[in-house]
Amino acid sequence: MELSSTRIDKWLWAVRLFKTRSQATDACKKHKVLVNGEPVKASYSVKLNDMIQLKTSPLLTRSFTVLGLIEKRVSAKLAAEHVIETTPPEEFEKLAAVKNNPFALRDRGLGRPTKKDRRDIQRLRDE
Repeated sequence: MELSSTRIDKWLWAVRLFKTRSQATDACKKHKVLVNGEPVKASYSVKLNDMIQLKTSPLLTRSFTVLGLIEKRVSAKLAAEHVIETTPPEEFEKLAAVKNNPFALRDRGLGRPTKKDRRDIQRLRDE
């Protein structure tokens, strides 16, 4: 039986973009899932060739194209046949730049940066 559409939360879970369907539903509720540029509810019916964007972090937005519709979770090899990632490399470069900057992310509980830390941060931003 060929599907003409399926719920976005089921599809995201089935192609292994989320570990659980609840996580996919929560992402839709928080407007972290966009279909063709518009935020959608978990009950939205996704169709073939839809463009899906996932906001995975404040810096990274991953893009995918729907190649096939499935509702049941399948193996990773079969799931790869139903989705293609179209995220531009610039998105991953932004994330790598932050990870390489020792002052961009501070571990929790370290408190405020010291005066020396602030000067180092400012020097990096100016470069």
